[in-house]
Amino acid sequence: MTTLFISDLHIDASRPAITRQFLSFLRTEAKGAEALYILGDLFESWVGDDAPDPAQSAAITGLHALTSSGVPCFVMHGNRDFLLGAQFCAMSGAQLLADPLIITLYGEPALVMHGDALCTDDRAYQRLRSTVRDAEWQRQFLALSVTARRALAGAARVGSRAHTAAMEYAITDVNADSVASVLRAAGTAMLLHGHTHRPAVHPLQIDGRSCTRIVLGDWYTQGSLLRWDRDGPRLFALER
Repeated sequence: MTTLFISDLHIDASRPAITRQFLSFLRTEAKGAEALYILGDLFESWVGDDAPDPAQSAAITGLHALTSSGVPCFVMHGNRDFLLGAQFCAMSGAQLLADPLIITLYGEPALVMHGDALCTDDRAYQRLRSTVRDAEWQRQFLALSVTARRALAGAARVGSRAHTAAMEYAITDVNADSVASVLRAAGTAMLLHGHTHRPAVHPLQIDGRSCTRIVLGDWYTQGSLLRWDRDGPRLFALER
């Protein structure tokens, strides 16, 4: 059996090809998996469990079909869909995961994260992250009308694109010291995350230990997928 990991699909009505590829993936390869992990940013934005749009609803229906068939699905909050909640879980059958989290697969422990918390050189983003993850901020936001929430989310996406475009490439990547710190604290030799959209396998040395950082890519032009079985993890690109 194989455990599957994906991240950063950014499902949105403006990108129907991603939704189609995701639904096809759920009907085919995912159906035979031991479990599916989605490490954040399944959706381009999520303004509350009471406001899914048609593309999001289609993805949720696909997830419900998968989980109803007996394949467990675990979803982590990303920087775009950190408001996923209990109603989303009820609709999809998925379970929300803490970030970070240590899981054990085929006898090997691994630290899994969305990855945005590792981008500590981007201090402006980290301040924003702290604000929007605050329970009181979320309560006030969710008290707004759906129309107001969608308008604010749209403005935030425009601001995010402008911010990313203005930053140096290295600043928007993970910080090496932050990676070492989380691996040291977790005591694992494996770190798996998304967020940066830079798929790769990075061998590391942390305090004399051989470690590995695997980065999942996005689904903009192809599907980034990690297959992990008893032979270990392997990163693939699913052609569209």
